[in-house]
Amino acid sequence: FFSRLIFGTLYPAYYSYKAVKSKDIKEYVKWMMYWIIFALFTTAETFTDIFLCWFPFYYELKIAFVAWLLSPYTKGSSLLYRKFVHPTLSSKEKEIDDCLVQAKDRSYDALVHFGKRGLNVAATAAVMAASKGQGALSERLRSFSMQDLSTIRGDSSSTVPPSVAVRTSSKQSHPKPSRSASEGTGSSGKH
Repeated sequence: FFSRLIFGTLYPAYYSYKAVKSKDIKEYVKWMMYWIIFALFTTAETFTDIFLCWFPFYYELKIAFVAWLLSPYTKGSSLLYRKFVHPTLSSKEKEIDDCLVQAKDRSYDALVHFGKRGLNVAATAAVMAASKGQGALSERLRSFSMQDLSTIRGDSSSTVPPSVAVRTSSKQSHPKPSRSASEGTGSSGKH
């Protein structure tokens, strides 16, 4: 695994960087061909690992294949690209492009559809939560308004808590003296 990671990915990535930096077209094309072949190899490897992992020296053969692709003597990636990949992709390019456009459109439509459904679900959940919350709030307000109505009428029925009845009755039985009345008594006390 580590040898394939180092030789199959990191080594080519570094030399691809050098090709981009130097702007050498030949090196650029060479590494582009390698990456195309390596992508196809990695895709095929996903399936062959399932069915051929029992084969003797299977993993060693994969490492040897990657070394063959990289070797400047064998030029394996260039050979495979020019003999097989380029002719196949050239003949099927129109169909592949059409499939990619359709897949892109379908994925966009699916994203919009699921996005709308997600927003509808979220909005419904928010409305439900608000209505439940509003129901609790209205019940609370209704209980307060019933208490207030009963105290306004002068009723001290069982629905009114004692603290509310005491407060309202103490306010009614002991009104605060007005300021002028207290000044009048205060001045008469001094003289």
